[in-house]
Amino acid sequence: MHPNAVMLAVVLLWNLMLPFISAQNEPKINASDQTILSADSTSKPVTLQCNLTTAQTPHKESFWMKNGHEITNTRTEQRNTVYRIAKPRADDSGEYMCVYTFDMAPNANATIEVKAKPDITGHKRSENKNEGENAMLYCKSVGYPHPTWTWRKVDGTSYTDIDNSTGRFFITNRDNYTELNIINLDINKDPGKYECNATNMIGNTAETTILRVRSNLAPLWPFLGVLAEIIILVVIIVVYEKRKTPDDIIDDDEPVGPMKTNSTNNHKDKNIRQRNTK
Repeated sequence: MHPNAVMLAVVLLWNLMLPFISAQNEPKINASDQTILSADSTSKPVTLQCNLTTAQTPHKESFWMKNGHEITNTRTEQRNTVYRIAKPRADDSGEYMCVYTFDMAPNANATIEVKAKPDITGHKRSENKNEGENAMLYCKSVGYPHPTWTWRKVDGTSYTDIDNSTGRFFITNRDNYTELNIINLDINKDPGKYECNATNMIGNTAETTILRVRSNLAPLWPFLGVLAEIIILVVIIVVYEKRKTPDDIIDDDEPVGPMKTNSTNNHKDKNIRQRNTK
């Protein structure tokens, strides 16, 4: 057989055996099963555990991560590592990972999922806008896996699903956050209750926001109220003046005081009468 053919056969055989050899040399970690948190506020403590059972080289240390971020104060040199959640809530759910480091080999890890139904921790309770303006409603949640978000408008016992097909409603979703924008508010159609709903494989949660839409004349109402009061007062005064009795009106032809007499003229008349009698 040609030497080059022998070399080629050896290379092909090595490539076929390499995945099997690598798998045999990889560290073995026994990890806890996934955990589902109870919706009850009195849920029991949760313990996550990993044990490095097999490794070709001595490990250096281990630590825990949650959603890609290292959890502080969890580094240890023990092969058996434990992370405890004393009072688990929906916020404690997520993807946990125990990580083992080695001096002469790549890190090894195992993943444990802690699941919980969504819990909406923040939303806009109400929004007051004028007609023609834009409104923004939002909801944010905790829980794992990340929820599927839906919006709908509630009218008593019935509701209407909202999507991005109308041209005035725009929904934006990002993992544990959703946002509903309403463009060019209509005072007749848009006021009411809007509900955001977060759903994952464990359960669902919903919250309601009240949207109020005011007329563009709303800022003028205080001024119009004062103007109406002034008009009413003027009308009352005019009516009162017209309904006065004649006795209440002073006659300008009558004297307003005693007539003064001309004493000089009286004396002249008296003297004339005296002379005539002589």
